[in-house]
Amino acid sequence: MADLRNRFAARNPGPAGLTRRGFCTAAAMSLAAPAIAQEWNPFRDTTASVGVRNDGYDREFVREWEARPPRGYATLAGANIDATKTAIARYTDIVAKGGWPVVPDVQMQSGSSGPEVEALRARLTISGDLKDQSTFRGHFDANLEKAVKRFQASNGLSPTGIADKRTIAALNIPAASRLKQLQANLPRLQELVRNAPKKYVVVNIPAQHIEAVENGTVVSRHAGVVGKIDRPTPVLKSTIHELNFNPVWHVPPTTIEKDLFPRGREMQKQGQSVLVKFGIDAYDGAGRKLDPNKVDWNAPATRGLTFKQQPGKDNQLGFVKINFHNQYAVYLHDTPSDTLFSRNFRAASSGCIRVGAV
Repeated sequence: MADLRNRFAARNPGPAGLTRRGFCTAAAMSLAAPAIAQEWNPFRDTTASVGVRNDGYDREFVREWEARPPRGYATLAGANIDATKTAIARYTDIVAKGGWPVVPDVQMQSGSSGPEVEALRARLTISGDLKDQSTFRGHFDANLEKAVKRFQASNGLSPTGIADKRTIAALNIPAASRLKQLQANLPRLQELVRNAPKKYVVVNIPAQHIEAVENGTVVSRHAGVVGKIDRPTPVLKSTIHELNFNPVWHVPPTTIEKDLFPRGREMQKQGQSVLVKFGIDAYDGAGRKLDPNKVDWNAPATRGLTFKQQPGKDNQLGFVKINFHNQYAVYLHDTPSDTLFSRNFRAASSGCIRVGAV
């Protein structure tokens, strides 16, 4: 995250610098494609092996696309209102005509053939993603590959051109459900666009992206990690008022209860200390720092302790924490681990938002 850190360290006064010059931050709602959840736990077992997937496409391209999303147009661009209205009219017509066919759950790519390819063609034709038809309807040709990429890019998926499980899951969301999403998001979009300042930061929670916008132009867009399904990032508006460099991480109650305690008990059985392993300090009610090896994770009194992680390369807040007033105690921050930014599904935090590199 060198680019991000250098920019903050230089206290760049420009729009991408996120200094104390009154950026507004808003958590916006938008359409989001379904994906396979992969949870992140700061106290996980990092020694576990990770399986290597063979999906038939360039994994490095996928990682790059997910971690560094193209700037594109601002989510809160006024032009998106008319585009959404047009989409509502088109999807209303699609639903009235019976929607689209179910695509078989079979991976398809260039060179594939069979009835499942015909179903894929029919599905993408109805949604308008496939415009150039082939005389060989059961064959996966270059035009169909372009249509798959077009669908993927517009549904929050890496445009690989391969109809894999995640792509097929998104294709098979009923047209009626998509219409409801569009109808629900139109008034949200209208309100946010109407009240958007000239310079702001927006966290698009379902898309898991963060945009820095000035005068309607996206200065930078970042992959983000947002709250888990059971610990969602709240929808709010506020003003960024503070940058905290090399912050101390005060471990929040939810993380203590759902992550730290279970890991602490697990490691205690093995004669190890989770506090030592992850560099966490424990303090009693009087503010006294305790010996980490003497903390008993099964003792009721342990629940009255507070936990902090001092600044450093392993600090979960990374190099900088971006504060804005809110009742939920959430904020934007850096992170020492960038592995999640190259995944399609990044709902893995306890509510705060981790910001990926430019």
